Amino acid sequence: MSVLAVGLSYRTADLGTLERAAIASEDLEKVLHALQQSENVHEAMLVSTCNRVEVYAVVETFHGGLSDVSEVMARQAGCVASTLYDNLYVHYAGAAVEHIFSVASGLDSMVVGETQILGQVRNSYAVAREAGTVGRTLHELIQTTLRVGKRVHTETGLDKLSASVVSEALGETQDLAGKHAVIIGAGSMGALAASQLRKAGIGRITVINRTLENAQRLAANVTELGVPAAAAGMPELAARLVEADVAISCTGAQDVVLQAGHILPRDGRELVICDLGLPRDVEPSVAAVPGVRVVDLETVRRRMDSIGGASSAKQIARATGIVLDEVREYLAGQRSAAVTPTVTALRKRAAEVVDAELLRLDNRLPELEAGVRDEFARTVRRVVDKLLHAPTVRVKQLAADAQGTDYANALRELFELDPASPAVVASPSPQPSTDGETQ
Repeated sequence: MSVLAVGLSYRTADLGTLERAAIASEDLEKVLHALQQSENVHEAMLVSTCNRVEVYAVVETFHGGLSDVSEVMARQAGCVASTLYDNLYVHYAGAAVEHIFSVASGLDSMVVGETQILGQVRNSYAVAREAGTVGRTLHELIQTTLRVGKRVHTETGLDKLSASVVSEALGETQDLAGKHAVIIGAGSMGALAASQLRKAGIGRITVINRTLENAQRLAANVTELGVPAAAAGMPELAARLVEADVAISCTGAQDVVLQAGHILPRDGRELVICDLGLPRDVEPSVAAVPGVRVVDLETVRRRMDSIGGASSAKQIARATGIVLDEVREYLAGQRSAAVTPTVTALRKRAAEVVDAELLRLDNRLPELEAGVRDEFARTVRRVVDKLLHAPTVRVKQLAADAQGTDYANALRELFELDPASPAVVASPSPQPSTDGETQ
């Protein structure tokens, strides 16, 4: 079985297609179970953000896995699989490992080097783990992915090249110093928006959310950091927008939350609305309201395309080099781990042969003294251990090479090991702790 990555992102799909494919947080577990229940999928994880929708699956076969994953994604998007094919990218085995390492490092982001994708991958893993769709393979892959992402940011400073999608959206606005901002949505993106607004010198913030308690919690955190903030429920949206200079909407809702009717007469000041929701939070007709400018993800994408050369090529090259080194090391480790069950099965077979021969000796020479028998048994076991030492150590060394598993296959053939034995004797999967680290 191998890892398959299937997805679509801002690189391959327009905003409308991304909106259709987006998966609401309340639907994640349902889609994960649908993936795992597919014929060729054994493990599954979903990464759904404002810029991408990706499935990472452990599959029996490439074509069968691709068909199953595509069908589930298309069903969730309300279309047939062929409609998505032109927008999908597919990575398999080593290429899938390289892709997720690059994603977590910020190399595949709209804003190169942004760091929140690392947290999004961690959260996606936690959701899949809670849903019971993560097994040994994805667990080990994601733990390594999180470490690689942290290493890239620590060693390259890539995250300092550019800020987040939120900051790039705010880059479309004028000077925010001393002004009033409304944040619609109190989740992780809302908190990120508050952080970027604070760095931009915003004067005060109003947090609006369907659940007032969540809005109050975020507002309290913002106030503690030195920016006056208040909380309000969704019914107050229109009234609060009258006072605002900028609004950032990032709710994750499936339907629009900000409509043209929410824009009440103003005093001539421009209102900039940043729509970072996927699907979109802002009704398209809002952009036609006089005095209102809407900045959405498509706007940010065009902005980033226009300044694509601004990032440091040296830092990106360094980050890419780290990713490729980590991919090689990870794949070598996986190949080495793949032959370990064969080595275990071989030693188990040898121990069984020794035990059988010692039993045969007892039956033929029952009068043999216990001390002599014990010394004879130790001698035979030492001989077997020495004979097996070189081939078992060597096969693990050779496993680092791409053809290493061929030597494991040869061992199974030469010693007539049960092909199923490696799976049977493999140690159980480690239990992840609540913060996603291995216990």
